[in-house]
Order: sequence, then C-alpha cells, then structure tokens
Amino acid sequence: MQTKSTIDALYAQVIARNPNEPEFHAAVKEVLESLVPYLENHPEMLEARILDRLVEPERFIHFRVAWVDDHGIVRVNRGFRVQYNSALGPYKGGLRLHPSVNASIIKFLGFEQVFKNALTTLPMGGGKGGSDFDPKGKSDGEIMRFCQAFMSELYRHIGADLDVPAGDIGVGGREIGYLYGYYKKLANLHTQGVLTGKGLHFGGSLVRTQATGYGLVYFVENMAKDRGIDLAGQTAIVSGSGNVAIYAIEKLQHLGVKVVACSDSSGYIIDERGIDLDLLKDLKEVRRERIQAYTQAVPSATFFPGCAGIWTIPCTIALPCATQGELDLEAAHALMKNGVKLVAEGANMPTTLEATAYFLDHDVYFGPGKAANAGGVATSGLEMSQNSLRLSWTFDEVDRQLKAIMNSIYAAAKSAAVTYGDPDNLVLGANIAGFERVAKAMMSEGVI
Repeated sequence: MQTKSTIDALYAQVIARNPNEPEFHAAVKEVLESLVPYLENHPEMLEARILDRLVEPERFIHFRVAWVDDHGIVRVNRGFRVQYNSALGPYKGGLRLHPSVNASIIKFLGFEQVFKNALTTLPMGGGKGGSDFDPKGKSDGEIMRFCQAFMSELYRHIGADLDVPAGDIGVGGREIGYLYGYYKKLANLHTQGVLTGKGLHFGGSLVRTQATGYGLVYFVENMAKDRGIDLAGQTAIVSGSGNVAIYAIEKLQHLGVKVVACSDSSGYIIDERGIDLDLLKDLKEVRRERIQAYTQAVPSATFFPGCAGIWTIPCTIALPCATQGELDLEAAHALMKNGVKLVAEGANMPTTLEATAYFLDHDVYFGPGKAANAGGVATSGLEMSQNSLRLSWTFDEVDRQLKAIMNSIYAAAKSAAVTYGDPDNLVLGANIAGFERVAKAMMSEGVI
C-alpha cells in the first residue's frame, strides 16, 4: 500500500505541474499503475527517485515557425521538440505534423517513446516533436517552405549522436527529404544519421516504409501463437490508411488474414471481399485522395462518414492504426460483442485507458503500442546503424532483424507479465520491461 500511495502522490504532482495536458496525464497514469508490483520488489528505485525524474523531460523546446504560402501570405505555426530521456542513447522519435499537436501530445508521445525504444534493446533514448501545421491540401512548394522554416530552428538541437528525428503522422518521405536537405545546408554537414526515414538514394533503409506495419503483425503472430489461434482465415479490421495501416494490411494478407475495413479522418470503408491493397496504395501513396474514392473503383464496397463505426464490424483481429484515443469503451464493447480475440495498437495509445482495462478484464488479448508498434523505431535504429557503417543491408536482412526484434519485445513483455503475476497482461509486462532497462541505466549514471 505504501508503494501505491507514493505512486498516487506522484501522479497528483504530475497533474498539478502539467495542467490541461490530458494526453500526457493518461500516458503517465498507465505506466505508473503498471509499475506498482515491480516497485514493491525494487524499493531502491523509489528511494533513488527514478520515477520523479522520468515524469519530467530532460528538455522541452518550443519555437515559432513562420513561412510563406503560395499566395504570399505569412503563416505562423508552433514547433515543438521534447528530448525526454537520454539514459540509453541519443534522443530518438518522430515528428508529427497535425493541427492537434500541442505540448501535451508531444510530451505524451515522448514519454511513451522512452519505453518503446528501450524495449528494442537498441541504444536509443526517447524524444518526439512536431507542429500544429496541417499538411492536408498544401502544395509541394508550401510543404517545402514549411519544412525549411521548421528545420531552420530545429537544426540547432539535433545531431546523429544527440537527437535523431524521424517521421510520424503527416511526415513521410517527401517531408523527410525537405527536412534533411535544409539541415545539410544549414549545418554544412552530410551527416545522414541525423534523420531516419530517408529516401533509399540518400541514406535510407530498406523495410523502413513497411516496418511499423510489418512489425505490428509480427507481434500479433506471437500473440496468436500464445492463444492457439491460426491467423489464416481470420477476419481483421485496421483503422487508418496511412503508412502503418497499409503495411499491416499487406502483411496480414501475406498470412492469409482477410482485412475487410480501413479508414481515414473522413470515414471508413467496408469491402467484404477483402481490401484491394493495390488500389488503396494508389489512392493514398500516389493520388493522396480520401478513402471514399475507393468505392468509385469498387462499387460493392461501402463508405461510411465518421470513424467510430469501424469498430462495430465483426472481426477476430482489430488493429487501431490511426491516432490516439480512437478506440474508446463503447468501441471496446462493440468489438467484444462481435467476437474480437486479439487487439494490438499500431498507433500511439489509440485505445483509451477505460477500453484497455475492459479488454484486459474480458480476456481479449491486448498488445500495447509501446511494444506492438515498435517496429518503426527499431528499423530507424537499424537505419542509424547502416549510416554509421556507411553500408546498406538487403531487404531480407533488415526484415530478418526486424522480426527478431519484435519477437524479442514480445518475449520480454510476456516474461515480465508472468514474473509479476499477470501472464496475459502485456500492458503491465511491456511497461515493466521497458522501465527496468531505462531505470537501471539511470541508476548507473547517477543523478543528472
């Protein structure tokens, strides 16, 4: 009880010191509550105030981004970078461009990234960044000018051995190219390892595009094996239609799973025959159209406006791959009613705490994002290694290493869950396994 009261007091302090930051509060709450059984066996972590330090980022950078649109009008956005924890290596984490981006979201993502990166066992600390800039509807010229304005401030704070950003929502290969080009000009350095997710012709890694989606499904394979479920012939729904969702769908289809629905911010489609992946890639990766356009090519498919209804579709596997908070308690009830057996997070905390608790209480095997979607940052780490070695590995070699890392993450989360008395609770297991690695490094490095 003393450990629980200490945790509760620390959480109350987090809320008081970070008011009006609900996303950050939720991320901290989930981790702190999971750590109670571990801390009861390791009181030295409390005595060293490891948690007090972990809930406070090492550095938070907030800056103005002024750029000029195609009509010659000056636009102003906010830029952010949180360098959350460097105990295990350089700060590592993506950049998000979306109107919802604010301090709370950046801190929540950075906090999660610390443990996710730790689970990969690669030498990476945790960070995150982005802007409230909305790339939708912008021309290539506007995207380029924004990225250059953003990098004109960010470049002073990053480096291959300091902080290595990558992509996230709204930041793909095009944006990384513009960011890297301007970094190179400003810093007068051809340091490929300063950004990951680069194009293959200037230091990128094979499999990086597929990594988060493929890694998610490799994690799901482990979950299914533990539950005695043959993936071939199962039905799945995958929210989102960006990079993570597309390549999760691709890998699921390789394994014989029929994916019947996906979505974007405007709504979702149902294709009972199974999603036509080539068409989806053309719509989203080439033509950059809304998901409703899918039904023009496939009249038998149906489009529904709004996103919440996707969780009412019967399935055995559900992969939320769109954005945080998209799968709430009502959605969890609907999934449970319609026969879901496995839920794994492709996005960062897309499942609310209430929905997560419901799944855990009702024997739905649940894979938390910090473990299940770590394939992206794992392959970013492999890209950093290739840049340092001035080498490029084959697709099969990178994919082999990615699968080994995801298998290792699952094993670590499962082992910790078993050790601390809740063998089917991968949330608890992933949090403890990630925390233990970071905490031991912080203990070794002293109070800094």
